[in-house]
Amino acid sequence: MAHIEWADELSVGIEAIDKQHKRIIEYVNKLYDNLHDRRAMAEVLADAVEYTESHFGFEETMMEEAGYPYLRAHKRIHDLFVRRVGKYKERFVAGEDIGEELHDTLVRWLITHIKSEDANYSASLIARFGKDEAKITKKKKSWFARLFGD
Repeated sequence: MAHIEWADELSVGIEAIDKQHKRIIEYVNKLYDNLHDRRAMAEVLADAVEYTESHFGFEETMMEEAGYPYLRAHKRIHDLFVRRVGKYKERFVAGEDIGEELHDTLVRWLITHIKSEDANYSASLIARFGKDEAKITKKKKSWFARLFGD
């Protein structure tokens, strides 16, 4: 598999979350571009994991505030994914060439996750917050403020 291209079918209908998903796709594509450069791949992998975990926290906070009934199940899916990627990182640090395998896993997981699990919560979030980016961004800032004490 090569680069992932953003398509309207990946949209959850909430611009702030779509922007975050697009950023994750950029990281996955950058990983593909650096499959044969271990140093660059290490940097991309670290940045992608950090950004994705932040995105998961944002999504989970939004789902909680919207009263999404399947939040716990969605959070478990996120947690399992984080552990799975952690195992890839361990293998990478141990010297294994995991680039192509990791990239293929990320592409399949991301597309499936956005189209199914993330699409399922979007109606709850839109009902609670609307599609207004300013409202979502305000909530995003409050999530960061709670997390980092700002």
